[in-house]
Amino acid sequence: MTSKKLHWALLFVLAISYNGFSQVGIGTTGPDASSILEISSTTQGILLPRMITAQRNAIVSPATGLTLYNSTTNQYQYNIGTPAAPVWNTLATSNVGQSFKYSNTDITTNVNPATAVNVPLFGTLNWNDNNSLYVVSGNQVTIIQAGRYSVNVNIAITSTVQRASPEIRITVNGTAVGTYGSTGYIRSMGSHNESSINFTEVLQLNANDVVRITGSQGASSGAVTMRNAGSSNVYIEKKS
Repeated sequence: MTSKKLHWALLFVLAISYNGFSQVGIGTTGPDASSILEISSTTQGILLPRMITAQRNAIVSPATGLTLYNSTTNQYQYNIGTPAAPVWNTLATSNVGQSFKYSNTDITTNVNPATAVNVPLFGTLNWNDNNSLYVVSGNQVTIIQAGRYSVNVNIAITSTVQRASPEIRITVNGTAVGTYGSTGYIRSMGSHNESSINFTEVLQLNANDVVRITGSQGASSGAVTMRNAGSSNVYIEKKS
């Protein structure tokens, strides 16, 4: 047999072998019979392509089922649409239902100033189900994953100022959102020096949004403080 014929014969054998054994094993010499690719490791993981939303949207005709990690929203996403009309769905996570709660230790900060201040509710940690989802620093929390969140605020207040009535707001990245939390006037007469503000908002938040609770003057000026340690709190839960 000439060398040229031998060359083509070897290519033919290799082609048959490839078609007959088209499985690939990385880190294993015996990939599972049901898999086309099996990766085995006890010390390393797999990194899917990572990109921001703009880069994802620039993919030309993404195949149905195409999967990637969106670093803008910190989510795994896959195309459930068509290449011509992609629809990017988020892989479900176990973060739904996870929450945190903090209570106040501060009872001296005036929550009724002319210019809004952060209400110091992040004093005592009651619980945090996921430190990677809720990152608390000072009097604010950074929400790491996009989604819909319930925010519950309870503030017990006291004052000797007649007709004081602070307004409490939620801010996201420095912008006030949602409802106003307020109360009737504190009369500061006949031992009427206390009141409370309680409200709940459901917010659609983006990854890395910073949430704060702020207080400002709503009626008469003068000092209004939280009533005692542990009397006020903030609770946030991921709903979807």
